[in-house]
Amino acid sequence: MVMVNEPLLNGNEKKYINECIDTNWISSEGPFVKKFETQMAEYIGRKFATACSSGTAALDMAVSSLELQEGDEVIIPTFTIISCAQALTKLGVRPVLVDCEYDTFNMKVGDIESKITSKTKAIMIVHIFGLTVDIDPVLDLAKRYNLKVIEDAAQAIGQDYKNKKCGSFGDISIFSFYPNKLITTGEGGMVLCDDDSLDKRMKSLRNLCFGPQRFVHNEIGFNYRMTNMQAALGVAQLERIDQNVEKKRWIGKTYNGLLQDLDMINLPVKSTNYCENIYWVYAITLRDDFPKTAKQVMSELGKYKIGTRPFFYPMHQQPVFNKARLFLKDKLPISKKLYEKGFYIPSGLALTELQMEEVSELLHKVLI
Repeated sequence: MVMVNEPLLNGNEKKYINECIDTNWISSEGPFVKKFETQMAEYIGRKFATACSSGTAALDMAVSSLELQEGDEVIIPTFTIISCAQALTKLGVRPVLVDCEYDTFNMKVGDIESKITSKTKAIMIVHIFGLTVDIDPVLDLAKRYNLKVIEDAAQAIGQDYKNKKCGSFGDISIFSFYPNKLITTGEGGMVLCDDDSLDKRMKSLRNLCFGPQRFVHNEIGFNYRMTNMQAALGVAQLERIDQNVEKKRWIGKTYNGLLQDLDMINLPVKSTNYCENIYWVYAITLRDDFPKTAKQVMSELGKYKIGTRPFFYPMHQQPVFNKARLFLKDKLPISKKLYEKGFYIPSGLALTELQMEEVSELLHKVLI
């Protein structure tokens, strides 16, 4: 089986994990947590960082820290993971959806302003599949309308927007360290900001909102702590982030060469005016005149033991939200089409050139 993603753990991961075991520091109190936070903040160019248990946890903390009220609205893309919307809906905040661009997969920034109302309090941008949102126009809108900006950079670790690191924009940003990310801690996430009071609130929310007197709580928080062992992995992975970015771009370039003759698919955009593709995943779409759906092609590749993943199911079509009477009138056709036409093929950091050649051979066999 050529897995859709296999992480690469070829640095100091084992050494640092053994250090946790040898010292008995395996909980969230261990020294690697603070070390990972400090080094990640320095790498991204932020003042503060709070490590947590997942990217979803990071979104929960980020949204909760902004003290949004029930009935407030936050503009988000419809083409993204459900965590972005559920972090809002669990607080009674209404997500307002924007469609995406077909070629970059990122939210249509030009559609944001028409969605702003008197209830709008923030914009959440989410970088998708290795290319970034065009951030500057979003920041201009936020300044003009006095809105907060949450940057979800979970899929953009190591990526730059106009030579500045993703995760350094807006009021608050988040990362995920799931095994398919360029830095992995198995499960894990992080929230970053430049505001001292916001950082203190983040760390309180992460740890059940303990007050000055232990076990006395004035508000509800979360148990979203990252363990020392997870952070040890993160520190080791961060040491190799530049090599990981280089490997991802090599994977993308190699696939581009292997698959360029397939005229029934669209290959990923190599670059935009503001970023070069990091190929977090190698995402392709089927041309409109190709008779098979993405689901059919993925099924056929699966028979040859080639791992694939579908694109995001559009937020406005999610059954759980429709049952709650959300998004019933939304018509966002590009995200719908992407789900029907798009999928990604093996592109994890442990992928070899021989495996890519095998994937290419079988993709040709399925498509031609």
